[in-house]
Amino acid sequence: MKITRVDTYVLDHRLEQAFESASARFDRRQHMLVEIECDNGLIGWGECLGPTGPNAAMVAAYAPLLLGRDPLETEKLWTQLYHTFRDQGQRGISVTALSGIDVALWDIKGKFFDVPVSTLLGGRFRESVKAYATGSFRKDGVDPVADIAAEVAGYRDQGFHAVKIKIGFDVEQDLEIIRTVRDVIGPDMRLMIDGNHGYDVIEAIEVGRRAAPHRIDWFEEPVLPELLAAYAEVKAGQPIPVAGGETWHGRWGMQAPVEQRCIDILQPDLCGAGGFSECRRIADFAGLHGIRLVPHVWGTAVQIAASLQFIAAMVPSPPRRNPIEPILEFDRTENPFRQAVVTTPIEHVKGVVAIPSGPGLGIEINRDAVAEFSVCRP
Repeated sequence: MKITRVDTYVLDHRLEQAFESASARFDRRQHMLVEIECDNGLIGWGECLGPTGPNAAMVAAYAPLLLGRDPLETEKLWTQLYHTFRDQGQRGISVTALSGIDVALWDIKGKFFDVPVSTLLGGRFRESVKAYATGSFRKDGVDPVADIAAEVAGYRDQGFHAVKIKIGFDVEQDLEIIRTVRDVIGPDMRLMIDGNHGYDVIEAIEVGRRAAPHRIDWFEEPVLPELLAAYAEVKAGQPIPVAGGETWHGRWGMQAPVEQRCIDILQPDLCGAGGFSECRRIADFAGLHGIRLVPHVWGTAVQIAASLQFIAAMVPSPPRRNPIEPILEFDRTENPFRQAVVTTPIEHVKGVVAIPSGPGLGIEINRDAVAEFSVCRP
């Protein structure tokens, strides 16, 4: 079996209402899929986290190195592709593009052996996972406190066990939103806060100290991701567990924050940190240092399916009668092609998502939807 074709699809949709995190503005949704075809007709799909144009260009740079190769040699291919651009590509687009390729190769491998990727990763510890709702971005022209209160009330009523809200804009307003959200969702629903690296150290410590009485599960990306000493200072200066990692790439990008213990929870993104091949090493590395791992997920149903396969195979740490179960980040913001790109949408039932059991990623691509939303139509 040999690889004969590597294609990318940039999906695009202009939003009816723009929204913002502390570090980015979204007036459209754009995600990029990778398709790899083999000479026996098997096709694998992957997705790349991050800006679509650079990812597409980088996948195109990798493509000639893949043609004619055996897709089952995932470790060999990952190492050779990474090494090709190692001198200038240890982080960033070179790794996010490689992530989408790797996911597609594992999808092919699962289809070839007629088993889910999670089986190839060592076996499924779970068949479903609780999801937490990610949303509460700031929208133009609305009162953020009232808007976010109404939004999280909807997640509560839908049965989600947890919600993550966006902060990092203004200390006092952010704290007002945190207080309001806790009042709306009640004492039992889990609440996480995500600064999207919008604070400096002094602000982050103040927010953490004042928000702690509202029972916050974690404080995500409180400061800029490059500033590991600042992460450590925030971790030491306030009581909420500190999370981060969606913008750190590969095992080497995770090494310093884990070994320096400047975070409590590591959040690699499967489609940005190196795909299945690399993220299983990252998970082992986090477990070796006693760091909890909660994958970051931001993409289409392709990424959701891949992340579910990874979550299915996550080893309980520590193993015990009632282990700490992983949870799935479930984006609830506007994205009409998120589920449209697959024939069977991956949705929740009262905040719980079933893990696909079919071969590979366990999904079938809806090519009509890919064509509809693709900038360069296949």
